[in-house]
Amino acid sequence: MTLKSTTRIFLAAALASVSLAAVADYPDKPVRVIVPFAPGGTTDIIARVVADQIQVSLGQPMIVENRGGAGGMLGATEIARSQADGYTVGIATVSTTAAVPSLNPKTPYDPTVDFTSIINIAATPNVLAVHPSFPAKDFKAFLQLVKANPGKYSFASSGAGGIGHLQMELFKSITNTFITHIPYRGAGPALTDTIAGQVPIIFDNLPSALPFIKDNRLLALAVAAPNRLPMLPNVPTFKELGLEPVNRMAYYGLHGPKNLPRPVVAKLHASVKKTLENPATRKRIEETGSIVIGNTPEQFAAETKAEYAVYKRVVEQQKLKLD
Repeated sequence: MTLKSTTRIFLAAALASVSLAAVADYPDKPVRVIVPFAPGGTTDIIARVVADQIQVSLGQPMIVENRGGAGGMLGATEIARSQADGYTVGIATVSTTAAVPSLNPKTPYDPTVDFTSIINIAATPNVLAVHPSFPAKDFKAFLQLVKANPGKYSFASSGAGGIGHLQMELFKSITNTFITHIPYRGAGPALTDTIAGQVPIIFDNLPSALPFIKDNRLLALAVAAPNRLPMLPNVPTFKELGLEPVNRMAYYGLHGPKNLPRPVVAKLHASVKKTLENPATRKRIEETGSIVIGNTPEQFAAETKAEYAVYKRVVEQQKLKLD
């Protein structure tokens, strides 16, 4: 063995030792949690509830940073391009890991290979809602009205390619209706304009819309959920209405860039899992209308791949393109 090869082996062993030590000490500084949407939406709510608690078990601050734009693509891209050391992770949503990349051919990441899945935190129903001034007050009347007036009404979403956008496009294709899409930079701004009456219709995640529904500032017409929800017992599911393909819930999980060290994944997973077992945390999440999940990294990886395949087919079948 030459001196040069011996030196290379020694350096490799030294680097591996340093790397293992760094992983063992993880985390020894604050961890960034990127939320790929503006403040105020469901993604932001879930992220902050969990981050506030897991920083206790990790012993380091979990700093939530909002990076909204392009239906969540900008924030997701930042997560994907981060160093794989566990100090930048983020919230994975159906929009960022399925809907947006299935619609936008310029998405700078592949959701099936460019992330490391950690845990699915919660699943949330989606809701079709209108401003109280909207002429139709139930789903049957709503459908009749939009069918009779193609292009007259518009709907708000968290952004082009977001889950609210694609679910409404799926709804439109099934019901043969035409409702104009108004994209926003996140669910928060979309909700603000819908509540103000600037846009009459929204397809949004229930947790962010629910407070305004309870305050009668939005009227819920239908929900995407397995069954009717206790907090909205009079609102039918899309399955009940004969629109089962639209009856899909959204997920909110934690993931990081690809090649995240397994010990880091295990530590983050264990911290989130422990947090989700806390009755107070579960109550806070469930009060938003979400269902706590807390599955394994492997199960969450399989979920994201399956959801991406579903929306890829929707985009192809409906021939959807970015405006």
